Order: sequence, then C-alpha cells, then structure tokens
Amino acid sequence: MSTFVLIHGGGDVGWYWHLVEAELRARGHDVVAPDLPGDDDSHTLTDYADAVVEAVGARRDLVVVGHSFGGFTAPLVAARLPVDVLVLLAGMVPLPGEPPEQWWANTGCQSAVAEQAERDGGLTGHPDPHVSYYHDVPRELADEAMSKERAHPSSAAMAAPWPLDAWPDVPTRFVLCTEDRCFPPDLFRRVVRERLGIVPDEMAGSHCVALSRPKEVADVLEGYASTARTNSEDRQFSGGRS
Repeated sequence: MSTFVLIHGGGDVGWYWHLVEAELRARGHDVVAPDLPGDDDSHTLTDYADAVVEAVGARRDLVVVGHSFGGFTAPLVAARLPVDVLVLLAGMVPLPGEPPEQWWANTGCQSAVAEQAERDGGLTGHPDPHVSYYHDVPRELADEAMSKERAHPSSAAMAAPWPLDAWPDVPTRFVLCTEDRCFPPDLFRRVVRERLGIVPDEMAGSHCVALSRPKEVADVLEGYASTARTNSEDRQFSGGRS
C-alpha cells in the first residue's frame, strides 16, 4: 500500500481532497492532505514544503500529488523525501528560478485562456467560479469549497524564484483535465511537453476534478502507485542479478 501526499492549490485547504482521500483510504492506502500555511504574507514556498514534510513524518512509499498551484510545492517535497512517483493534477509546472507570479506570462497562459474563451463562448476564464472552476461540481459542494477559501499563496511565495536548480530525479506524471476552464488543455499539452519532456495523461473533468470525479482521480493515482512499485521491484531484481 502507498501513502498519498495530496497538496492543494491556491486559496484552498486540504479539505479539497476529502473525497479522493476517502476513496484511497477505502482501498487500504494512507493519505496525508495538510492545510498549507495561509493568511500570512511572509510564508515562502519553502515554508509550504516544510509543512508537508512535517505532516508526512516517517511515512514511506510516497506518492506526492500537487494540484494547480500545488505544482510549485510538490517538487520541493519530492526533492526532500523518498518518493515513488510525483504527480501533477492540473498542476502548474515551474522552471528553475521562475517566480510563480511570472508563470502566467512565461507560459502564455493568458493568450491560451483568451483563445479557448473564443471557442467556448466565454466559459473559460469566466468571472463566476461556478462557471470557470466548479462547473461539473454539485452546487452545494462548490459553495462549501468556496467558503473555505483563504489567502494562499502569499506575496512572498509568489515573488521569490522557484528554489530548485532542476526538476527532482523521480518518476513524474501529469494529469490533464480535458474540461479545464482555468488552464486550457492545449496550454498544458504544450507546457508539459516543453518543461517536463513527457506527454500528459488526460481525463474528463473540470479544474476541480477531485471534487467532481473523486473515484476516477483515485483510480488514476492508484494506477501510478502500482506502476511505480512494479518498476522499483523490477530494478531491484535486475540489480540483484547483475
């Protein structure tokens, strides 16, 4: 069994993952889904990673998952802990030294949003979060999610260069949500190829897919964990014979 370390995105809390957590725990896995520091403008990305590392403690067999802005924190955690696989779920992919506040301009995100909005009649980037973020989430659940919003990330975290010199040397997977109206699918297809050198896996769902399709998200994450364990066992077996 694996320990899934679930890192929420901007303005969010660990509650975002509660439905996925229930699915994974029902299958016998352990789950860590901390609230990252919020409502304090001095916290840095390193502070966010510290909070996750502290919450993980001595657990092993780790699958680290970052959603949305959690893509800036998840690799920092993977660089510090023995991680089987690192997963970005609709996650922002940083470059070494890139301040998060520059990510949108550097990736061409604004243009991608405008182009998709032209095609879908303005649904992408819509000012109503029920339309742009939670369009496939039950209304009551979406309202509960928005009631938990807080100030995260801080201006300090947004302004400072991303602290890693390179992407951590761990297997990395990316899950692209084909109905994402926050980060258009075509944007992530390009960014993931350019910045990670991999092809993203795709699933139906909005940007907040952990709330709208928790079983499907758990299925994908569990599949990554199983593949990582198999590959690790194969490497150990091969090494033992050589």
